[in-house]
Amino acid sequence: MDEKIVFCKGGGCTAKLGAGILERVLDRLPRGPANGNLLVGFDSRDDAAVYRVTDEIAVVQTLDFFPPMVDDPYTFGRIAAANALSDVYAMGGEVMTALNIVCFPEKMDLNILGEIMRGGSEKVIEAGGALAGGHSIADSDVKYGLSVTGIVHPDRIYRNNGGKVGDKLILTKRLGVGIICTANRVGEASREALEEAVASMTTLNKYAAACCRRFDIHACTDVTGFSLLGHLHEMMDGRLSCHLYAESVPVIPQALAYAGEFLLTAAAQRNRNHTGPFVRFEGIPFAMEEVLFDPQTSGGLLVAVSADDAGSLLAELQSAGAPAAVIGEITERGETEILVTKD
Repeated sequence: MDEKIVFCKGGGCTAKLGAGILERVLDRLPRGPANGNLLVGFDSRDDAAVYRVTDEIAVVQTLDFFPPMVDDPYTFGRIAAANALSDVYAMGGEVMTALNIVCFPEKMDLNILGEIMRGGSEKVIEAGGALAGGHSIADSDVKYGLSVTGIVHPDRIYRNNGGKVGDKLILTKRLGVGIICTANRVGEASREALEEAVASMTTLNKYAAACCRRFDIHACTDVTGFSLLGHLHEMMDGRLSCHLYAESVPVIPQALAYAGEFLLTAAAQRNRNHTGPFVRFEGIPFAMEEVLFDPQTSGGLLVAVSADDAGSLLAELQSAGAPAAVIGEITERGETEILVTKD
């Protein structure tokens, strides 16, 4: 049996259930009595839960795990950990502890598991957190991730739906990693494209979040499996609209070429089906549409910041090495929720 093929069948955030499916399930869950200390729960479809412990400290809780999207176990561990840790940064928090979540075939070489967990452990250490244990089960396929606990001041939480009219939208990483990983699985991705995608996916959002703390951030989320447009839809919260400038969106160049060759993901089509009705494209090529619907693994932060602070925040992000850009602005609620034009 070719273990390389078994190890990487296609994963990352492309493995997520579609947003529409999740909505139908979550809407039917019993809520229980209201808890005033639960500051952020699943009602807002935010990145993590936040629970107030004291007037000065709230706990941020999140978990994320998925199958491999690259062939190298060590690299996969780094990506999966960076992706899970990102939710804490998207809430404005700092990472404290992490627990491993592991599904692994008993017949597979345990050195592979060791490499996955080594990669994950290194990212937890880089985040300033402590790896405190975990849980594993025997499974037919490999899956790995983290349950992460962080802290944040209750008055300084970044929610995903607090944007205001006039806010500028800033994205801190390039799009296209889902398309590139798909192209790589069928032998069509260049080495340079894959290296750029891996470098992006293994970069912690810790550094972008540190820049954001000095500015007037109204809303924040990390762009993952539901795509840039899907997360923008959540950010608009049914009360706002936005204008997206497609030519300003940072993209890994090869992703556009691969999308033009129809190297697409099923997850992107689920994203299009769910979010497409809220989007109007004007003069946007098909390949760019696909990039905007592309599920990202360990994607960048999408930030709504006051117009007065946008230029200074962008300069700090770029100085820190982020390929960040102002990609649009929030507007009054209109007939179209997300308008996408070239510029």
